Amino acid sequence: MNNIFNNLVIYNGYPISIAAAVAFHVMILVLLVWVQSNNRMDSFELVQPTIVKALFIDENPQVRNQQILERQRVERIEQQRILREEEQFREQEEVERQQRQVQEQREREQTVLRDQEELERQRAQEAQQERERQERTRVEQQRELVEAERLRQEEEVERQRQAEEVAVIAAEAARTEFELVQSATALIQQALQQVWNRPPSARNGMRAILRIRMLPTGELIEASITQSSGDSAFDRSAENAVYSASPFAELQNLPINVFNTNFRTLTLIFEPEDLLN
Repeated sequence: MNNIFNNLVIYNGYPISIAAAVAFHVMILVLLVWVQSNNRMDSFELVQPTIVKALFIDENPQVRNQQILERQRVERIEQQRILREEEQFREQEEVERQQRQVQEQREREQTVLRDQEELERQRAQEAQQERERQERTRVEQQRELVEAERLRQEEEVERQRQAEEVAVIAAEAARTEFELVQSATALIQQALQQVWNRPPSARNGMRAILRIRMLPTGELIEASITQSSGDSAFDRSAENAVYSASPFAELQNLPINVFNTNFRTLTLIFEPEDLLN
């Protein structure tokens, strides 16, 4: 009895419901028979009863257990499949994530590489521009040096030309001045020779040197003996000749610079070299 009850409990109460259904139908059948026995046969109309079909399934507990185990196995297999699919999905996501990371890393590396290449290109371009600028500066400096050297040479040539011109002018001036001095000196000496009366005591070898000072008009300011001949008569005759020949009008035509340089103070030498004894 306990085994039957346990089986009923195990099989979720299905036999109880079947027994109750059978008992209910038996009661209906008994009630119909009783009603028919109490009424006359001619007045009694048999009503076709509603047939209730009950399907009694005698389920084997072992089969049920197998079905449960199979269902559990299927569920486990389904869960395992779902887990595998989830795992594969996670793995696929991880692979895709890693691929994305690799792709992003590659893109970052390519970006860094492009930036480095661009930076190197800019540096190379700047270096090339700097070299070109230095080259232009060097060329400009060389051009400036060449131009400065050309200007220096031109200036040097111009200075030389000017110096030559000045030298020529100076030479011309000197030659003209020399000629003027020689001409004026010769005129003075000629005038002195015309008025000099040498004393009887004059002899060859005597020399008297006089220094005279004159005005630009040729007028005599002073005449003095700077070196005596040793004969006072010879010295006085030289002085008298100077005073007698003055003024020297030829000096008036001389430029003032020539006069100041050569004739404002003039040294005269008296030597009787033309005497026979």
